[in-house]
Amino acid sequence: MKVCVVGHGGREHALAHVLRRSCDVVVTPGNAGIPGSTPAPAAEIDADLYVIGPEAPLVAGLADELRAAGGLVFGPGADGARLEGSKAWMKELLAAAGVPTAAHGSFREPEEALGFLGAMNDLFVIKTDGLAAGKGVLVTEDRAEAAAAVRTYLSGEAFGAAGRRVVIEEGLTGPELSVLAVCDGRRAVPLAPARDFKRLGEGDVGPNTGGMGAYSPVPTAGADVVDEVMDRAVLPTLAELARRGIDYRGVLYAGLMLTPAGLKVLEYNVRFGDPEAQVVLPRLRSDLAGLLAGAAAGSLTESPVYADDAAVTVVCASEGYPASSRTGDVIAGVEAAGAVEGVTVFCAGVAAADAGRWGALPAGRSGRALATAGGRVLTITGVGPDLAAARERAYAGVAHIEWPGRYVRFDIAAEAVESVSPRESP
Repeated sequence: MKVCVVGHGGREHALAHVLRRSCDVVVTPGNAGIPGSTPAPAAEIDADLYVIGPEAPLVAGLADELRAAGGLVFGPGADGARLEGSKAWMKELLAAAGVPTAAHGSFREPEEALGFLGAMNDLFVIKTDGLAAGKGVLVTEDRAEAAAAVRTYLSGEAFGAAGRRVVIEEGLTGPELSVLAVCDGRRAVPLAPARDFKRLGEGDVGPNTGGMGAYSPVPTAGADVVDEVMDRAVLPTLAELARRGIDYRGVLYAGLMLTPAGLKVLEYNVRFGDPEAQVVLPRLRSDLAGLLAGAAAGSLTESPVYADDAAVTVVCASEGYPASSRTGDVIAGVEAAGAVEGVTVFCAGVAAADAGRWGALPAGRSGRALATAGGRVLTITGVGPDLAAARERAYAGVAHIEWPGRYVRFDIAAEAVESVSPRESP
């Protein structure tokens, strides 16, 4: 089978890496660190299966275009992609489906939004309605900061047209959980749960990012929790989509919070999470291509099978992320990191380094020297027999990666490892 993966980041690298276990894979447009990358658009690539990675082309209707041309496509059409393209529409659909979520309101006018905000207490969540590359969310206890964000979003200053409608939610507390389900329009099967780290700083402080790391499995999220997520969130959502005539074939990513009052959906994404894909997919032992092709064809008949191992991934980000990104710095240590037992380096914000500018350069996984070209540059994934071993391997890989201003959180999965480690007797 020939598979075309659409996208250019770490998620697409992870998809291609796992799909290559059984398939010929081409990635468009990919990047300088992803083998099989091509600048040719997906519509010009003859493939047996198309897997669309990022949210933007899904919202823009790429899946519809490829299906209209006769392609077998894993990824929802533009109608289903509204779940991520419009947070206000997503919230309305959750209410219709009876899916538990935070109390909220959506607004286009600052006066109405600020009035709603003024009636809230303690913890405030401000979200852009449209796509903002994982950066359009503010969580704060500071009412003045929340009000300033509302004004900045609605003015278009922060996120342009994507922010001219905002969703304001009550803040929730509890551990977060990511459950990705593969859907064929009528049926859905869950992938292994994961937990990611959205905040920039250690101890979960600082601004929200696209994700600074993740781990899987989650010790506190066993089969009972996953079953509850499917029964109370994913399956009712899929049924409501079908009731509206939306044939949803792709990943439905449920971002959840396990609150004292029970699970609640924070958000839905319509694609594999990043960096969750980098810990969920490498653990898969059944055939990913067969699973995705079955869903794309509307005939999902198998469930994923996982090895009894664990994975931890750590994001190496550029200086200034997420507010800005320093680019053009040569990356050293990619091959050395990948040589660590159980470690895979997934390339996200990278480009081929300019040899004329830098002279002799270290080679990356693709055989070419790499330079930083975005905010989240690399994700270093360690796989091991348990979370402690996977975490140790991931950070052993990180230790080899160098460039000026490289930023890493060093507490990814630390609490989870501590929670499952045997205690010494007093």
